[in-house]
Amino acid sequence: MPVGSSRAAGIAAEQQALEYLQQQGLTLLARNWSCKGGELDLVMLTGDTVVFAEVRYRMHANWGGALGSIDERKRARLILAAQSFLLAEPQWADSPCRFDVIALEGMACTADKVNWLPNAFDC
Repeated sequence: MPVGSSRAAGIAAEQQALEYLQQQGLTLLARNWSCKGGELDLVMLTGDTVVFAEVRYRMHANWGGALGSIDERKRARLILAAQSFLLAEPQWADSPCRFDVIALEGMACTADKVNWLPNAFDC
């Protein structure tokens, strides 16, 4: 698979995840927010809770698939990026927060292929 097509697939998966979360009533605060420690795919708001949503896409379920790709190192980078976001955006600093994972697998990113894990891990 050419590099450009895997990047395009990742962008399409992120867009699908965003649309799915918006259909569930969440509001977008930031997309692809980056800092020295990492990047946050989607920062969403549900009620008063800030949701740091990590989008994972894999063509196949080999080696654990999309969900299996969130290891301890990745969680640590997400936590660091979330802390940086809250420092940079102090209006959200006192809000409850959680980490969600949106996993998509397969060739077509469709709503029936979205696996949403709210509060996937703690920090």
